[in-house]
Formats: sequence, C-alpha cells, structure tokens
Amino acid sequence: MSKLHKTDFTENGLLDRTFRLSQNQTTVKREIIAGLTTFVSMAYILFVNPTILGASGMDKGAVFTATALTGIIGCLLMAFLANYPIAIAPGLGGNAFFSYTVVLGMGIPWQKALSGVFVAAILFTILSLFKIRELVINAIPKDLKLAMASGIGMFIAFVGLQGGGLVVASKSSLVSIGSFASPTTWLTIFGIFLIGILMARNIPGSIFIGLVATVLVGLATGLIKAPTHIISLAPSLHPTFGIGIKNLDAFLDPQMWAVVLVFLLVAFFDTAGTLIGLTTQAGIIKNNKIPRIGRALMSDSLSMLAGSVLGTTPTATYVESSAGIALGGRTGLTTVTIAVLFAFSMLFSPLLTVVTDQVTAPALIVVGVLMASSLSKIEWNKFEVALPAFLVIIGMPLTYNICYGIAFGMLTYPILMTAAGRRKEVNYITWILFFIFILLLYILNIVPKG
Repeated sequence: MSKLHKTDFTENGLLDRTFRLSQNQTTVKREIIAGLTTFVSMAYILFVNPTILGASGMDKGAVFTATALTGIIGCLLMAFLANYPIAIAPGLGGNAFFSYTVVLGMGIPWQKALSGVFVAAILFTILSLFKIRELVINAIPKDLKLAMASGIGMFIAFVGLQGGGLVVASKSSLVSIGSFASPTTWLTIFGIFLIGILMARNIPGSIFIGLVATVLVGLATGLIKAPTHIISLAPSLHPTFGIGIKNLDAFLDPQMWAVVLVFLLVAFFDTAGTLIGLTTQAGIIKNNKIPRIGRALMSDSLSMLAGSVLGTTPTATYVESSAGIALGGRTGLTTVTIAVLFAFSMLFSPLLTVVTDQVTAPALIVVGVLMASSLSKIEWNKFEVALPAFLVIIGMPLTYNICYGIAFGMLTYPILMTAAGRRKEVNYITWILFFIFILLLYILNIVPKG
C-alpha cells in the first residue's frame, strides 16, 4: 500500500504533474541530490555578499538575511514559472561594482546606490515582460552559445583552482601554481581525485559524495574548523528593507542613470550567458531555442526586484547550478530543494561555515570539465566562427567576468562573418548587440574612472 502511494505521488501524482519528472527522465531522489549539491556549491554567497556589501557601510546581518530570502524567492520563481534546475540568488560581480565602484569610487551613499538597483530591476522586468530579453538570447548564433557554455566551464574551473589554492596570483606572470606546503591545498587535491575516481566508475551522486567526504576529512584533520554552535536566529532586515524605494530622489543626479545602465547591462548579459551555458549542459536547448526562456528571464527579473526591496544587489543565475545539472537535475524540483535549504540556512547558518573554498573547489573543477564538452560542437574549421568562439571561451576566465567574454565574441563575430562573405547570416539583433557591447565596455572601463 505504501509503495503504491509513493509511486502515485512521485511518478503519476503531484510532483510529476508539477515538474514533469517522467517527461524529463528524472526522479525525486536525483532532483533532491542535485539541489543539495548546487546549494553546497553556492552557499558561500551567504557569507561573501555581506562581506562585500558591508564594505559600503551596509549592515552585514541584514544583508545576510536579505541574501537568503532573495535566494528563496528567486529559486521558487524559477521552479514554478520555468521548471528549470537553475538557482537564482544575489550574484558576485554586481555586489563588487556596487560597493567598490559606485559607493567607494563614485562617492554615492549606499542608500542611493540601492535605489539604482531598484530602478534597474523595474526596467529589467519590463524588458522581460515584452520578451525583449528572450528575443535577444534566441538570436545569439549557435556557435557562440556553445562557446559561452564552454567558457563558463573554463571560468568556474579557474574559480575552483584559485579557491582550492592550486593557482595563485603572481606579480611576474599574473598566475602561478599554488603552494603544496599548504595542508588545505591537499584537501582540494583529495577532493579532486575522489570525485574523479567516483565519476570514472559512474557512481551516482559522485560530486555530492565527494563534497561530503572532503568536509569530513577536513573536520577530522582540523583543516576545517567545527562550528561552535548549530542554531542561530536570522538577523533583522530593518536596516536595509525598502531603503532603495525611500531614496528615489537620488535620480535628480544624472550620474545615477549611468549607474542604472551598468547594473542593467551587466545583469542582462551575465544572466544570458549563464542561462545559455546551463541549458546547453542540461540538454534543454532545442533547435537553437531555449524553451520557456521568457519565464526563466521573468523569474530572474522579479527576484532582482524583490532583492532590491529587501536590501541586496542584483540577482544572477548561478553557474554553480552546473554541479547539480551534472548529477542529473533537470527540473524545478532541484531549485525547490535549493530554496528549502536557503530557508534552513537562516536558522542553521553556523553549519555552512564548514563549506570552505577547498570543499567546493573540486566540484567546480570537475564540472568545468563536463561543460567544456561543448567545445567539440563548434565549427573550428571556419575561422570567422573559431576566433569569436575562442575569444568568448578564453575571455571569461582571463578577465574573471562572463560579460566581458561574451562581449569579445559579439564584437568580432559580425565583422568576421561579413569579411567571410556571410553577412546575410548575421541577423540585425547581432548588429544591435555589437553596438550595445561597445557602449557597455566604454561605461565599464572609462566612465567609472572619470
């Protein structure tokens, strides 16, 4: 009887109807494990976001709570509107621009800067409502979509190598190999080999098993400090809630419109690149089109709007979702799991301190390998395609910015295609993007410095 009830609930019942598990050839267990793995890989944002925004003068406790709540809202929207296994939460990059460029660099108080995020979120939502974002993403050439997927793989692998201590900064050569005298570097190496062996043996849940095992080894050897307590109440939102709305008079200053434009453009193309890469990895793209992309983009827009009210910077679709997708996550049940874990994290935040960079690094490196498989589908024998694709791939990790990588590809693709006599294959949207990226690079690299 219990077996019949379980079958009805998962395969033919509520969960299957809501998330189309059978249609996507997945199971409840697989989706939950995928969600756990993605959450573990991205949980760092709960601590990194308050640190970065705290530099602008914002209350770190309030930012922690706003980050968690925005993650919950974003993931639930993505789950029930788009049915994608892709997490949404406040993103890296936008928060650094907020604190170090807008507040500290341009001298704009964080309260006014937060109003810039709010206005950008409204414009973002309007663009999604009229399907302008969807139109742009579907117009990006197939080879550049594949390059974006591969580039993101290279990017997150580089993040993993850096976080794990295998790659470090160097004054003479920019980057160099890390120190093997550091015990924490060996913790990363342990995780890489363990996950690699499990993957080679086709063990289900290899990445998640590797993450848990790495944590246990770290705790046993003292390389990871055990939390002093388990339960902690979430800090109050009062210091940041609604502050952006209260400071809309800041837009009497023309400088604020430049801030909004940067927030808007960076968020637009960061999300576009990540969505293209992750949906390619998950096998969602059909005939160079991403099904339900409009709903996914609306989820992103609405979560950004909610975050700006709660008191945090623009949201992003997380490249770490690739870890869950690699484990078989294919539906919104994966993101519902992530949302639930964000909710739990508000009470059990001390436990998240055991998820160090050395723990997540092996997963990011291995997933980078999986995402790089898109390289084989690019037309490397056509130089007009090969150079833009290569610049996208190499640009993301070397500039440490997904948006810059996309810009390099979109600026060279139409010119080389025209030079090769294939101008008719370049649609008008690609040319519009060409000029938009020129504007974006100008704003990011010249205007803030002035």
